[in-house]
Amino acid sequence: MKIIISFPPLEGEGCPMLGQNRQFQWFHNPSFIYPMVPASAATLLKQKGHNVIWNDCIAERWDYEKFLNFYSKQKPDLISIETKTPVIKQHWRIINKLKEIHPEGLIVLMGDHVTALPLESMQKCQVDYVITGGDYDFLLVEIVNYIEGTNNELPKGVWYRQNKKIKNTGVFELKNDLNSLPFIDRDLTKWHLYGERLYKREPFTYTMVGRDCPYGKCTFCSWTTLYSNFRTRSPESLLNEIGILIKKYKIREIFDDTGTFPSGKWLNKFCEGMIERGYNKKIIIDCNFRFDYLTEKRAKMMKEAGFRLMKLGLESANQKTLDKLRKNNTVEQIKNGCRIAKDAGLDVHLTIMVGYPWETKEDALRTLELGYNLMRSGFADMLQSTIIIPYPGTPLYQQAVENDWFLIKPDEYEKFDMTAQILKTIDMRPDEVMSISKGIYRSFLSLRFILRHLKRIRSYEDFKYLLRGIKPVIGHLRDFSRKKLKK
Repeated sequence: MKIIISFPPLEGEGCPMLGQNRQFQWFHNPSFIYPMVPASAATLLKQKGHNVIWNDCIAERWDYEKFLNFYSKQKPDLISIETKTPVIKQHWRIINKLKEIHPEGLIVLMGDHVTALPLESMQKCQVDYVITGGDYDFLLVEIVNYIEGTNNELPKGVWYRQNKKIKNTGVFELKNDLNSLPFIDRDLTKWHLYGERLYKREPFTYTMVGRDCPYGKCTFCSWTTLYSNFRTRSPESLLNEIGILIKKYKIREIFDDTGTFPSGKWLNKFCEGMIERGYNKKIIIDCNFRFDYLTEKRAKMMKEAGFRLMKLGLESANQKTLDKLRKNNTVEQIKNGCRIAKDAGLDVHLTIMVGYPWETKEDALRTLELGYNLMRSGFADMLQSTIIIPYPGTPLYQQAVENDWFLIKPDEYEKFDMTAQILKTIDMRPDEVMSISKGIYRSFLSLRFILRHLKRIRSYEDFKYLLRGIKPVIGHLRDFSRKKLKK
């Protein structure tokens, strides 16, 4: 079969952060995160003998006309598209257009939005299959096998059409062994297109050893919709992949985009392997992590093994909010975790959200102040601010519906794109929420912060890294300055 794994062009206020992204935004200064699970699907299908085409129009900056001409020329047997709430309506329109061009071509939708609301997309557009759950790679292969007649049944978690009737195979299951997957074919999936300002060394790329987070209870996280249980590949599997990245692609830095990098005995074994194989001298590793996983011993071990940057979810400086979000962290753990990481020589990247329905302006400013203080004191190197968005399928979305928190209609999905505040707050206007979020990025422009980072420059790589970081900050300030409530 001829199969296209595609991210079609989208219209909006900037570049859509769609692939491999838990929080959707339009960015003025785009960076492109490697969509690891779709890339795994492409690799697996190619290994099975199919003619696979990787088509990321967002990363390659294709316009809509070029994409339609490409699709018309290729006329694939099947095209799969990963979607998300803010752009689902655009994807419905695109799917209907593709059906006009090539009625015999089969179309598959996947992602957290259609996992939460699969019937909606089956009714709103001419999509043939909807994959629920996050194992797009395994399920897409099984769908193709079913179409070709080598499988008698579709796997659990698939919605489909039969004799013009909408049917489904029940609730998805996450029983697939991640160790059985081949390493991603990075040439097929154009690895060189992807990177973000986090990286310090070049060449840079991504890995994803787990799906998705061992804690998995945060009420706002859309990826808990996709992954109801945590699975990882073995430490040896990731070590072998890193060995290939070093030898074949000369990679010098990776970001592992697992929701939370594995800890405990798994991490111990991985760090030992990095040191034994000497990879800690050849490559540096960045990852998502949790404050409650950071101990002095573990931080020192990770630093010795080649880890450089920890991306940590601060989210709020208010314990009430952390409890409501089910973060299982305390404000003191946040402060202490930052200190532990920095004492070990690790860089700290913090994520913050504003606009919680139960928070006052004073609460939001307290979060802003904590972020400022951690930056000024040298316990954090970077802050990333987002507006709280309750994606369908999350407990937060259900709470927003039940408590009448929405400023918009819950199905006005295009407004879930973080260009406006969509939830009510106790005493803040939407423009105040946006202003506070913008204020977080102003901390990068303080003289004290700039001088501290200038003092850390030891090489040309350090200088380039600092320059890479400045441009997105200015872009974020421009992003938030143009955002207002959409009516």
